[in-house]
Amino acid sequence: MRIGVAGSSGLIGTALVAALRAERHTVLRLVRRRAQAPDERGWDPVKGLLDPAHLDGCDAVVNLCGAGIGDRRWTGAYKQEIRDSRVGPTELLADVVAATRVPVLVNASAVGFYGDTEGRVVDESAPAGRGFLADVCRDWERATTRAAAGGARVVRVRSGVVLTPRGGTLGKLLPLYRLGLGGRLGSGRQYITWISLEDEVRGLVHALTDRTLDGPVNLCGPAPVTNAQFSSSLARAVHRPAPWAIPGFALSAVLGEFAGEGALTGQRAIPRELERSGFTFAHNTIGEALAAAIG
Repeated sequence: MRIGVAGSSGLIGTALVAALRAERHTVLRLVRRRAQAPDERGWDPVKGLLDPAHLDGCDAVVNLCGAGIGDRRWTGAYKQEIRDSRVGPTELLADVVAATRVPVLVNASAVGFYGDTEGRVVDESAPAGRGFLADVCRDWERATTRAAAGGARVVRVRSGVVLTPRGGTLGKLLPLYRLGLGGRLGSGRQYITWISLEDEVRGLVHALTDRTLDGPVNLCGPAPVTNAQFSSSLARAVHRPAPWAIPGFALSAVLGEFAGEGALTGQRAIPRELERSGFTFAHNTIGEALAAAIG
């Protein structure tokens, strides 16, 4: 296949490009600067500029664009950046996918779509929840509508927390846990929907190639865990105790609004569509995923 990838320089994008090339697919990377390599194509989603010729002959496009949810404190300006870095580029890609008749668009989203589910199990049939992240995910997914209207098979992959020591949640927590400073956040009863980096990439490739997948697909491990269970599992993986409990008010003081949506609440989402399509996980439990990530 010939596949265009937006967001190819991030942790997931880098791993996906390597996996696609290992399977002998041709990858064209959309970059937000002047193209400098034969596999690069320049675009400017802020100005709405993408030459349709860049996607000519593509069998699929993968869109992984988006500023990091937990990279900075949520000021009004950064919340706007979180939204704009997702919705605008997706609208532009969807328009060009429709215009050039690219048959498949795999577009990133997140289980934050469901809002705080507390202990309730949700699959892809559940409606959007409440909160800033749920609103962003809903608008993000709606931005793909023009591609679907143009005839493309559009897969909206709602990812959980991707476990890799090179960044994201695990990348931030691992140094603390190795020092014996780990512990649950708040009550510890909030759920974490997780997935190993290997399964995240395998799931994206599966979404590209399995024609039965269309619409929302939860890209997450089969067994979400509570924050307390995650803390205990990570402590065991690094052979350190995790005796601490960080109060919710302390997290709110440090993280601001993000604490209420990204640390003290969560989703208990399951990958019903992935499993229905025959996808098999390399890592079925949080212990297996953490062991693979940490080595």
